[in-house]
Amino acid sequence: MLNRLLALILLIGISPLLLIISFFIFIDDGFPILFTQKRVGKDYTFFKMYKFRSMKKNTPNVATHLLKNPEQYVLKAGKIIRKLSFDELPNFINILKGDMVFVGPRPALYNQDKLMALRVKHGIEKLKPGLTGWAQINGRDEISNEEKVTLEVEYLNKKSVRLDVSIFFKTFTSAFFGKNKGVTH
Repeated sequence: MLNRLLALILLIGISPLLLIISFFIFIDDGFPILFTQKRVGKDYTFFKMYKFRSMKKNTPNVATHLLKNPEQYVLKAGKIIRKLSFDELPNFINILKGDMVFVGPRPALYNQDKLMALRVKHGIEKLKPGLTGWAQINGRDEISNEEKVTLEVEYLNKKSVRLDVSIFFKTFTSAFFGKNKGVTH
């Protein structure tokens, strides 16, 4: 419940920022402002994850690294939205709904079978996915699936409120100072 309450408070607190981001996306490429992606949740269930749309309407709904010339799809506002990880702010809705928590393994795309096989092998699928996690502040998308799962196992074994708070605040350092800035979609 603490995750849900904090998500509600943050959504209300950042609502002016959400409106500004929405305005710039609308000016760039109209509606819709948000998009959803099928993601893997706790116990290998599926849910729709909300994100701000940082790419044009005609962009295939796949991981950015699978696109040929992904830059052609990025909106003008999308470059800034992605650089600051603002595209992830609507994840607070998923936290409010109970699909996610603030800290845990990032939810895999429904078709990331290799990553999910590794997570299942090591028991990571038992964790609720998070807005941020140990792997995000230690490499994000620049690390292999194996390295990501190794970090997630480390997190699982050390999981505590203190570690979660530390990861949460280190995420902001990474987002605003450009460390570990992989491209996600």
